Amino acid sequence: MFLLHALDQTIKKVKAQTANILTLINLSLGGFAIIAVMHGQLNLSLLLIFLAALADRFDGMVARKFNIESELGKQLDSMCDIISFGVAPALLLYQGILIEFGAPGTLFTVFYIGCGAFRLARFNISESNGYFTGVPITVAGCIATLSYLAIPYFHPVFFLSLMIILSLLMVSPFKLKKV
Repeated sequence: MFLLHALDQTIKKVKAQTANILTLINLSLGGFAIIAVMHGQLNLSLLLIFLAALADRFDGMVARKFNIESELGKQLDSMCDIISFGVAPALLLYQGILIEFGAPGTLFTVFYIGCGAFRLARFNISESNGYFTGVPITVAGCIATLSYLAIPYFHPVFFLSLMIILSLLMVSPFKLKKV
């Protein structure tokens, strides 16, 4: 009887942390994506960022389904998102193309990361009213990451402009309906 009770308690604890575990998988994949960029494995980094996006998509769904949403989970998700959809995509594009611009490429890479952090902080202190204010960092990060595949087809200025536009859209006052 004691063993069954202990097993039941363990299952409840794991279930309560399922969303946070998925969030930490998101973080791990983002961290590995950054390391892949540092080793020049840009295609691997792209794959890892998209896998992080899948984990990010499921963590919220799991939290809502199991009714385990928490303030800790919300904060943890933002900390992980800045890595997976802020730093990792920015470094991917920096190494892939923006490095050609020298200081301006560096500046706008860091600007993108800063705007992403600002966007996440603003989201964390705002009321959930069915709308996002500004483009979510996950969306911006996925667009930036996907654009890496277009490097052979577009002029480098396109990518610098894209980083600036995505940065400004994240901190813009535009309201987007949540889906």
